[in-house]
Formats: sequence, structure tokens, C-alpha cells
Amino acid sequence: MGTALVSHEDMTATRLLWDDPECEIECPERLTTALERLQQHGLEQRCLRLVAREALEEELSLVHSPEYVALLRGTQALGTRELQALSKQFDAIYLHPSTFHCARLAAGAALQLVDAVLTGAVRNGLALVRPPGHHSQRATPNGFCIFNNVAIAAKHAQQKHGLRRILIVDWDVHHGQGIQYIFEDDPSVLYFSWHRYEHGHFWPCLRESDADAVGRGRGLGFTVNLPWNQVGMGNADYVAAFLHVLLPLAFEFDPELVLVSAGFDSAIGDPEGQMLATPECFSHLTQLLQVLAGGRVCAVLEGGYHLESLSQSVCMMVRALLGDPALPLSGPMEPHGSALESLQRVRAAQAPHWVSLQPQGAAPVLSPGTPCPEGRPSPLPPGEPEFKAAGTQAAAALSSLLDQLRLHPTPPVRVAVALTAPDTGLALPPDVLCEEGSLPQEETQAWARPHEALAQDEALAALGKVLYLLDRILDGQVSSGMVATPVPAAAATLDVAVRYGLSHGAQRLLCVAVGQLDQPPDLTDDGRNLSLHIGGEEATAPSMFRVCVPLPVTTGGFLRCVLALVLPLAYSFQPDLVLVALGPAHGLRDPQAALLAAMLRGPASGRVFALVDEESTPQLATVLARVLNGEAPPSLGPFSMAAPEDTQALMDLRARLEPRWKMLRVAAPP
Repeated sequence: MGTALVSHEDMTATRLLWDDPECEIECPERLTTALERLQQHGLEQRCLRLVAREALEEELSLVHSPEYVALLRGTQALGTRELQALSKQFDAIYLHPSTFHCARLAAGAALQLVDAVLTGAVRNGLALVRPPGHHSQRATPNGFCIFNNVAIAAKHAQQKHGLRRILIVDWDVHHGQGIQYIFEDDPSVLYFSWHRYEHGHFWPCLRESDADAVGRGRGLGFTVNLPWNQVGMGNADYVAAFLHVLLPLAFEFDPELVLVSAGFDSAIGDPEGQMLATPECFSHLTQLLQVLAGGRVCAVLEGGYHLESLSQSVCMMVRALLGDPALPLSGPMEPHGSALESLQRVRAAQAPHWVSLQPQGAAPVLSPGTPCPEGRPSPLPPGEPEFKAAGTQAAAALSSLLDQLRLHPTPPVRVAVALTAPDTGLALPPDVLCEEGSLPQEETQAWARPHEALAQDEALAALGKVLYLLDRILDGQVSSGMVATPVPAAAATLDVAVRYGLSHGAQRLLCVAVGQLDQPPDLTDDGRNLSLHIGGEEATAPSMFRVCVPLPVTTGGFLRCVLALVLPLAYSFQPDLVLVALGPAHGLRDPQAALLAAMLRGPASGRVFALVDEESTPQLATVLARVLNGEAPPSLGPFSMAAPEDTQALMDLRARLEPRWKMLRVAAPP
């Protein structure tokens, strides 16, 4: 199973035939440039290429009226003046003699992708299409959109494949009101959209784009609008939106398929969005979505009008779909005050409908947004520089991205494992390396000397494998690794691994320990090591770099711990190496351990080293190796509410840590 890339050269045929500054940005080069970049980065060659087919008219009728389809069919015979006159009847639309053909190809590409994923031919994929679709309504084109490609694909997945829960994530910078209207009373589709809103003064300027528009009838709570009321939102804001709004709802909803309305006008440099999220952010967002629905993610191109920013963002998304490690996020990981106000409002609006959003921090407050005076642009967040020309901003960011690609090449080995009996009961992917190497015995003994538990031959041999594999990760030969350690030596092995990593090139090391694995108190708080112990006892002198939290007893409690504590800490700290240690009596089920490891791949740019005790089941070792290799973790099973005592402990801990770790915040300061 791999990644599909669906497109068709005919979709470059439509172009504007008259002068219209509003519409000229939707041009054929949007596709050709993106495809060229995919080829240059060697990504297209790694995908399964599918040539898009035209959607059948009965498939279009899943969403659109017969009269509307007939109207567009008739445009094939119209001249330029007639096309211009008809286009003027709609908002931000231009028609071309090839529009009907291209729009059918765009919808057909989305259908092909969904069929390929749901039949198991591929794991995930991207439909690189134009015209876009998310503004299109039942009988009206709108905002460059002719047929609603993602909505048609969702209806098709319901009718042909029998799906009962579909998540649509719309990260285009404009509100996809067409998708909202189609599904607003349908509880089988959860629609999430963030969009530039500016208190209703940014196109499409709709009251129903605000946070308190949550669906209607049986669909109450299944429409989630996150309005950005200022420009300049960046990587921290986008990741915070996923951690604190989208993912809690998504796990509670438990989708069978994720559809992405992948608009890259929300990326830096785009003249429409004026946002600051850099292309690598979209690989992080994609990785976060891949832990849902068994990894069945189908992305369909929407907007994106700065050609270089669009094409590099597409490349970053495809890298993530292929399972490659994400590049480190640039910029400070601190959400803007305006973004936190928006998060607070949407959480408050959705809390009556979702237990996962019921208070975990500041009490929800839903208040009307303050209207922006007509004609005055929405200000940037306090302290931000004045927004520069889009081209200048994007050029600097894209230059930095190319530098990152050179500094962080994909390691030749994605995952290496060193287990006691690697051939016993394991079902490892063929590209996972079973590592036999070990650090020289004399050097291993020197590192083991302070610990009596490491004096035994078995423990010393395991430590040699740990340190050897750590070296290979730190020198860029291996992305992720896993080693089994003897139970009595687990805590000592972890201590040595932390010290060794910090002395051999790790600038910031995050250690996430679960179970009976207390770290020694003599590691200095120099900002290089952040230790999070799940299920451990709080130290007598609490520290911002030594964090303990009880092991939650329910699925909801575990998810809240991961999404509201572990990942915000990780993204705030921005480690270049993560150690995940599952010690004796760690108490995690295999799917929970797999989810924890999978989600920590993003903050560490794929450099995750898992230590498991040798008494762990072969099933646990197998699932950990698979998620470190980029596969989706298994389902957690039915959602259950967090226990009140777990929620309270988490709230207290977050309140203590928020002043230092800004990604923990879910509301603007009073």
C-alpha cells in the first residue's frame, strides 16, 4: 500500500479569457508548477500515478441539481462573450469552453482517490485538481468552484462504500460554505473549517462562518468553524487549532475516512490569505490526521495562489503521506492572542455537543466577536511586524525551507529495531532493519558504571545496542529506532540513554516515560532535557522541565493527556530527539502506546527512539515498529469520558506549566 497521486493534464485547459483581476489568480500554472516541484523532489516517482476520469452525471447529482449540471454542460458550446455574461451572474466565477470537462475531471479525480483508498489499493493520496470545489453549492458555482469535489466524494463514500462517519478538514483560508450547506444537518459528516474571517469582513462575508454556527437539526455540533479574525497566523496557531479543537473532536467522532480540502492559500506568501504558516507546517498537519481512520486520508486541492508557496506546500504534504519525517517547524511556538480568542470561542460553542471539549483549562466563554470597522484592515497580533509584501515573505520562508531540506535529508533507514528475539512472533514491515550492531564493550561499560542494575551481562548487552542505535539516529543514518531492555535495568538504561544523547549531539531531548521508570533528580534544568513521566510520582520540588502526570484510566482521559499535555509540551520544546520509554507496569494498551509514539514523530521530525521492556508482547513491538515506519496506529476503540480526578489533575498541571510552555494555552489571557 502506498500513496496515490491523481491528476490529468486536461485540467490545465481552463483559463480566463477576459480581463478580471479577481479571477486571474486561478490559473493553469497552479497545477503545472506543483507537478514540477513534485518531480524535482523525487516525490511523484514514489507515488502511484492515477489518471483522473470524468465524474458521471449521476455522480455529480449526489450533490448538484440536474438543472445546474445541464447549465454547465451547455457552456461547452458558448462563445467568449456569452461565457463572460453568464460568469457575471455568479460570485468570483469565470467560465471557459473546457470548464465542464475540467470540472468533471476534478470531481472524478476525488472519486477515484476515495475508491483507491477504500478498496485498499493505496493507503492515502492527493488529487491534484482544478477547478477547486469547496465553495460550490447545489445549484450555484462560487469562488472559482464549479462542482463540489470533496462533498461529492463524501456522498460517494457513503453510498458506494457504506461509510457512516466521515471527517472533512478544510484548511483553505476561505470558508468552504458549500460543504457546510450540504452537510450541516448530517451527523455522519463532521466538517471542520478554519478560515480568515475578520469578524465577517473577509470573503465570503457570511454570518454562518462564525464560531457559533455549529450545524442544525440532527447535525448540531457536526459543523465546526474556527474563524481567524486577524492575518498573520502561523505554524503555532495552526498546530494549536489541531491539538485543542480538531483532534479532540475527531477522536471522539472516530471517522472511517478523512477528506482534506487542501487549500494552500493558508500558507505564507499567498495574496489571499496573508498568513505566515510555512510549507513544512502542512506535513505536520497531515501527520496528525494520519493517526485517524486507520490512516485513510484523501486530500483534494482547493486554493493556493502563490505558485512557489503552493507547490512547496504540496510537496510537504505528499512527503507526509509517503511517511517521510516532517521537517522542524520554524518560528516561535507560541499562539497569537487573537488565535487563542478564536480557539476559546469555538471550544465554547462546541462544548455542549462534545464531551472531549468540556473544560480542561479556562472556563469556556462564548461572546460575539467585536466588529471590525468597515474599510479598516484587521490588525496583526501585538508585537508582530507590519505585514511585508507577500513575495518577499514567501521568498525568505521558501529559501529557509530549502536549507532545511539540505540540513535534514531523509535518513537511508526509516526504522531500525534491536530486540531479544527479533524472529519470534513479529510481523515487521520488510523495510524495517533488524539491527545487530552494538557499541564496543569497553565504552558501554564506561557508561554503565554508575548503575549496579547494568552490571549483568544481559543488561550490558542491551545497553550496547541502545547506545549504538542512538549513535545511528544522531548521525542521520536512521530516523527512528526501538530496543528491548531487561526489566530490572529499564530505569538505568533510560538514564544512560538520556545522558548519552545529550552528550552526543542532541540539542534538546524530550523523554516521555510511562510506568516505573523514575529518572534521577541530578539532571540539571539547563533547557536541554524535558522529562515527562506518565504514571509517576510528582517530585518534591516541581520543575518546568520535570513533569509528572497520573496515568489516565479511560480512553478519553488518555487522549486528553496526549493532546492537551504531551503534544503541546513537545511542540513548545521543539526537541530534536524523543525517547519513549515503556517501563514495567506501564499500563498502556498496545493501541495507546502506538498512538503516543506515532504522534511524537512530528515534534521530533521523525527522530523517536522507543525503549520497551523485553517482557512486552511481540504484538506491542510489531505495532510500535509499524507506526515509527509511518503507518497508522490501530483504533483505540470506543470513546469513554475522562475520569474527573484525571481531568482535575491535568487542569492543575497545565495551570502550573502554561507560563513556560505556551502551546498549552487554550484561551487568551484575561
